[in-house]
Amino acid sequence: MPRVAVIEDDLPTSNQLRSWIEAAKPGIVVDQWFNRDEAEAAIARERYDLVVLDIELGRERHAGVAIINAINKKQATPVLVVSAMPATIYRSIMKALDAWDYLQKATFEEADFTDTFLEILRAVKERDKPALDADELAMDPLRQRSPTWRGQRINLPLTAQRILAALFARRGQVVSYEELYEVVKSGRNRDNIRKHVSTIRDAFREIDPAFECIENVPMRGFRWAD
Repeated sequence: MPRVAVIEDDLPTSNQLRSWIEAAKPGIVVDQWFNRDEAEAAIARERYDLVVLDIELGRERHAGVAIINAINKKQATPVLVVSAMPATIYRSIMKALDAWDYLQKATFEEADFTDTFLEILRAVKERDKPALDADELAMDPLRQRSPTWRGQRINLPLTAQRILAALFARRGQVVSYEELYEVVKSGRNRDNIRKHVSTIRDAFREIDPAFECIENVPMRGFRWAD
């Protein structure tokens, strides 16, 4: 079973996160740590599939940043940051540190946390699958590195990467607008999905002007056609 670390100095919050994780994934192993020293020692000792992390631990306002740096030095363990710090400021900072996602306390429900948590675990499972042929699309399932097309990097925002992954995972099949709504965080309407798909096409055509793998299926959605 996967092993997860919850690094949170507030005991009630830590226990709540643990209960949500165990409800979403029965049998999972959850370790709870409450300060930077304990957390860094555990990271050096254990191999975690995922780390749920607060930024501020006790009197250390940015202890979580130091912990993420320690994680990145050891192995590419995905990190889900759950913090009271304002998301408008800290989400981009955490992304720059290669954190998977950022949830601001008191602004999300259990379902939001669970969906994000399970998405990370699925990506961890996909990470170890055999690599694709060099002529195909290659994507990092944790989306910590840019996808590549025929060996060249494609620069895409995170939401566009999620849409691209959804299309490629079901290549040859129509992926409906409604299904694509599930992979975007906001702007769940057809116009917004079409804008993201246009961004994806433009990024591919910057390195491959003949790219035509994403087809528009009128009134239904989009399809990746090899």
